[in-house]
Amino acid sequence: MPVARLLALVICLAACVGIGIEFQNLLGKGRSLVGATWSLAGYFTILTNAIVAVLFGTIAAAAGRTQRPRTVAGIAAAIALVGVVFALLLEGTRPLGGSVAVSDFLLHRFTPVAVPLYWLLFTRKGALSWRDPLLWALYPIAYLGYALARGLSEGRFAYPFIDVGAIGWMQAVINAAAIGAAFVIAGQIMVFVDRLLARR
Repeated sequence: MPVARLLALVICLAACVGIGIEFQNLLGKGRSLVGATWSLAGYFTILTNAIVAVLFGTIAAAAGRTQRPRTVAGIAAAIALVGVVFALLLEGTRPLGGSVAVSDFLLHRFTPVAVPLYWLLFTRKGALSWRDPLLWALYPIAYLGYALARGLSEGRFAYPFIDVGAIGWMQAVINAAAIGAAFVIAGQIMVFVDRLLARR
């Protein structure tokens, strides 16, 4: 199996195993199948890793024939955001041990590094445009709206930096704007690297 397909398969399995562990932990706490699914669907980490699993499972199965550089780059940016936000804002916010430590590593550390690495090493360069990061940002923006709506209706927010009940709307908006701006800037850096590598 070519290295690119092998890495794609490993990435897919890592995301699946990480999500599976989180799902099993919720079932072990008495959640129903529907309840566990709904709970996990509230997190950007889980949703993004689910997209990673589907995308890289497809790449591994199709030998890269369905690979689209812009799609891979956009997902690489999104999953990198997961890793950076976790490292800077969420590290240590929940106790880790046993299987939870494994899922934490797979979802917050492994895939956020492996997916950008795959993009860097194995995707065709020169396909990105400067407007792509703005298009990629539509996904986290849509998630923000969804997460706020869920938080307001359920009284519980997925992440403390958007918890308007605890920190207020102003701080939540500032936090979201800062994260969004950093995401777009990182995307522009990816485009620069993409064009630089294409010239070489």
